[in-house]
Amino acid sequence: YLSTILDDYSRYIIHWELCDSMEANDVKRTVETAINKAKLKSKAKPKLLSDNGPCYIAKDLKIFLEKDMKMKQVHGRPLHPQTQGKIERYHRTMKNVVKLNNYYHPEELIDAIEVFVENYNNNRYHEAIGNLTPKDVYYGKSDKILEKRAVLKQETLTKRRQLYNQQKLINL
Repeated sequence: YLSTILDDYSRYIIHWELCDSMEANDVKRTVETAINKAKLKSKAKPKLLSDNGPCYIAKDLKIFLEKDMKMKQVHGRPLHPQTQGKIERYHRTMKNVVKLNNYYHPEELIDAIEVFVENYNNNRYHEAIGNLTPKDVYYGKSDKILEKRAVLKQETLTKRRQLYNQQKLINL
């Protein structure tokens, strides 16, 4: 079972684990590791959006999230996977790539998922987040990148106009 924590705003995969089962303890471990990796500022109040699978509606997970992690949990509407559309789409994309090969040991599958996540976070541009990578958005680099693109676009348009006008003069 693949347990994944995705930042909803940036689509950045903060943490994932391949688990033997999908029980509340697996989710707790994944959430705790993700929170530690995220290095959230004390004012940040993350929420866990999940479906209604048994591991996500378990009482001990609710207690862990509320008391230990000081987090709220939001459940998607039953039989409505669109609520978790971003993570569902991520899992579908990942499966389409990772399932192209056969894996004979769990370590091989883990390695393949690591490569996929690395590429997904750092190299794959997402149209829905301004053709930026999740890493760029997650680490707050999107404004600088978009400004740089706008300047480059303007420079390119200016050069094209100049070339067009030069060609027009030559053809007279």
